[in-house]
Amino acid sequence: MLNVYSTNWCPHSKRMVRFLMDSHIDFVYRDIEEQPDEIIKQVVDANGGRDWVVPTLEFEGKWRPGKTHNENEIRADLKEMGVIE
Repeated sequence: MLNVYSTNWCPHSKRMVRFLMDSHIDFVYRDIEEQPDEIIKQVVDANGGRDWVVPTLEFEGKWRPGKTHNENEIRADLKEMGVIE
């Protein structure tokens, strides 16, 4: 299952969630501010090791760092991660 590490106050996170829902892609929403330290460390590492950035995606150990919303890039990344065909 695709994990979406996000926050409810981030506009890019809101757009990601809307995009995934509109695209009928199953995911689990995980509020980054409620995650245990071990998960936060993984999100920080996925984003270059300095801080967490949202929305960060994880699927079967493959990570997509937080980026601005670009639907073509998201589709390509989800395909590369194996989330979609």
